[in-house]
Amino acid sequence: MEDELFEQILTVFNNLVAWVAAGAMVFGGVVPYIPQYRDIRRTQNAEGFSTYVCLVLLVANILRILFRFGHYFETLLLWQSIIMICTMLIMLNLCTNVRMATELSTKRRSFLDFDWNYFWSWSRFVDYVQCVLAFTLVAAYVTYLLLDSVLFVETLGFLAVFTEAMLGTPQLYCNYQNKSTEGMSIKMVLMWTSGDTFKTGYFLLTQAPVQFWICGLLQVFVDITILFQVYYYSRYPQKPVSHTVSHTTSAKAL
Repeated sequence: MEDELFEQILTVFNNLVAWVAAGAMVFGGVVPYIPQYRDIRRTQNAEGFSTYVCLVLLVANILRILFRFGHYFETLLLWQSIIMICTMLIMLNLCTNVRMATELSTKRRSFLDFDWNYFWSWSRFVDYVQCVLAFTLVAAYVTYLLLDSVLFVETLGFLAVFTEAMLGTPQLYCNYQNKSTEGMSIKMVLMWTSGDTFKTGYFLLTQAPVQFWICGLLQVFVDITILFQVYYYSRYPQKPVSHTVSHTTSAKAL
């Protein structure tokens, strides 16, 4: 009787852990962007956040969804990609609105201008949506034509996870250009690191395709490098610290 009760408790506990892990996988990737979103809303300044992070995640997750048509993986990871795409579009919408509200130039830049000098620096959110849709349609068409090729499918999977592994590099470069991590949410990077570590461990335990966990390790390395930038630029400032002024548009995120 006691053994049966113990087995039931163990089963319930295992199911609970599985549900928590599943929830963490699906929504855990979104959580790091909540403090960054709040900082941008509060300060009305998106200077410290690189919108190329959104580009990287949009491309990575679109490719991952297409990869599933040729190489099945857990539905959990599919939902994770869908939710991440929605989150990045929300971040882009906020950054675009904030930037246009504070930009002095009256010239509007559009995706349909096809001017590479202003790629991913357009004036309206709808231009980003047009770009994402165009990329999705082209990538889907190519995938449809080459779906029977094992080499293409595996390359597609590698590109999906490798692109995601490069998630932190736009922020890394942005910090390097600014010689500062001011305006970047440190909470976001800490959550990146913990989330990517958990995700990589999950890939290993669930025997996900090899591309997933190799690039997961690379992603953790990039996260740690950004955290080193936080330490280095705070200890050895490379430029004068900006002074807070009364106008909200010139305030920086903490």
